[in-house]
Amino acid sequence: MSPSSSASTTAAAEDRLARTAVTVFPLLVLAAGVAGYLTPSTFKPLAPDVPYLLGVIMFCMGLTLTPPDFASVLRRPWAVALGLLAHYIIMPGAGWLIAHGLGLSPELAVGVILVGCAPSGTASNVMAYLAKGDVALSVAVASVSTLIAPIVTPLLVLLLAGSYLPIDAGSMVIDIVKTVLAPVILGVLVRVFLRRLVARTLPILPWASAVVIALIVAIVVAGSADKIAAAGGIVFLAVVLHNGFGLGLGYLAGRLGGLDDKARRALAFEVGMQNSGLAATLATAHFSPLAALPSAVFSLWHNVSGAVVAAWLARRPLRDPGKPANASR
Repeated sequence: MSPSSSASTTAAAEDRLARTAVTVFPLLVLAAGVAGYLTPSTFKPLAPDVPYLLGVIMFCMGLTLTPPDFASVLRRPWAVALGLLAHYIIMPGAGWLIAHGLGLSPELAVGVILVGCAPSGTASNVMAYLAKGDVALSVAVASVSTLIAPIVTPLLVLLLAGSYLPIDAGSMVIDIVKTVLAPVILGVLVRVFLRRLVARTLPILPWASAVVIALIVAIVVAGSADKIAAAGGIVFLAVVLHNGFGLGLGYLAGRLGGLDDKARRALAFEVGMQNSGLAATLATAHFSPLAALPSAVFSLWHNVSGAVVAAWLARRPLRDPGKPANASR
């Protein structure tokens, strides 16, 4: 088999795996949510384990990162900086506007804002790949947004949600460091020193993360099962609006920043898709199960909407395929 044929076969296999993932992930999360709602007594006792479950997800993320992923940040700092600014301005701001506009209760308002202040979602890279976007840029923005989350997320939550409920930003910093930053760094170190072993496990990491995310959703839904009937409709509306603003304005930010179409597609998902597992963990630990409900709904919806938008973009030709993605800016 020629090198070109081998590369084509590998690309086709990756494409099939990615498409299978975005089909199965939402179904898995939906099934978990239904299970948590119907049998809350099964999952409620697991609430104290949510931070450890999130740590597993972030450790898996760290295992997928390589030195070239971080080098790409240095190669095009403008594109990465634009992605970070768009992510941490658009989503927190949209969360506050939606919570205020819909007149949400304090707990739900904080939950929506908290989702908006979280770093990029773990599935955003897959969506960027399916949409024929700039995957390297997607990985770079997701990685850096996660690494700076211990500082940025608590400050934004304090600024935007402090008028709804008391916010202990210092405690939130410590929680994010323990459940996000430390596991990611550990995963990177394991990848560096145990490359061959990690290489054999890479294909199962997305599935392991999906199962753990689904379990977190089940636990969160179980914690507020008795209030979902009353709050579910307004929460779903808030999540759909929030995610929609993120996807659309993320793409627009890339366009206004002069990035090419591949980079714009990547930014759409990096802005619109959130680490809802982190938001659910923080909401459960610092507020209440009801405050974590927007995170659980977001976890389901952004995978569905992301898959639909990715499929739609993939069928549209790139507008400027020959233009470099402002690597030198």
